Amino acid sequence: MYRTLNEHLKEKYGFKVYKLALDAGFTCPNRDGTVGERGCIFCSECGSGEFAEKGGDILSQLEKAKKRVEGKNKNGKYIAYFQSFTNTYAPVDRLESLFSAAISPDFIVGLSVATRPDCLSDEIVELLKRLNLKKPVTVELGLQTVNQSTVSYIRRGYENTVYFDAVKRLKSAGIEVVTHIIIGLPNETEKDAVKTTESAVSAGTDGVKFHLLYVLKNTDLAVDYALGKFKCLTLLEYAKILKACISVLPQSVTVHRITGDGAKKDLIAPIWSADKKRVLNFLNNYLKEE
Repeated sequence: MYRTLNEHLKEKYGFKVYKLALDAGFTCPNRDGTVGERGCIFCSECGSGEFAEKGGDILSQLEKAKKRVEGKNKNGKYIAYFQSFTNTYAPVDRLESLFSAAISPDFIVGLSVATRPDCLSDEIVELLKRLNLKKPVTVELGLQTVNQSTVSYIRRGYENTVYFDAVKRLKSAGIEVVTHIIIGLPNETEKDAVKTTESAVSAGTDGVKFHLLYVLKNTDLAVDYALGKFKCLTLLEYAKILKACISVLPQSVTVHRITGDGAKKDLIAPIWSADKKRVLNFLNNYLKEE
């Protein structure tokens, strides 16, 4: 089996911890014209933050998010998770103000920041290093794939070397790194997904988030899907590739997620991904099989 996020967090903190997803109003260099204007081909209008709190300052978002889950986490603690868009794409002083506010409540035990590898200047890494001395910091990087033709197709907007360099600098600063990988990208095979996983491990990632490629409304990926340019994976196909990817992970690498699900109101395909409970049960049972 593999090292789960629950196991990792209990070992790290000594008690159950939930993540509170936040939206600080960031944008992305792949949307504002710096790198591109239409974003990654699969990215939603919310910048992958469909389930993040929105509106108000960070402290009020934390309180609202905490209220939604505190029934499942009585007397528990939380991680402030900056999820939507690119969460280091701003001047350092603004980032310091936001992140410092987020880790100020006693119920917050850590900070998690989702961002792009090309948005981590030395000054930002130094800021994260300082914050890490106050409360543990984790940075999530959207690698998705190392297949060069797919990188161009999805309009990721940076070279693989940028990811490797970012991981190296973050690790040198003592910061935990989690890498996002998408399984089922158009024209990719199991071999591609495994290679991406192996590349993330060789880079030094501490954790991995595996995501199913799903198609959402109002994305350029939805246009290609409607034109029949690719098919989405079946649940069994996804499970087989996921298992192959997990098989190359050392025990030291934590699996933070074994799939991802889009907002049901925007989901076009695959429809099976909407039944999250069934999907997770199937995947967990499949991963246990010899």
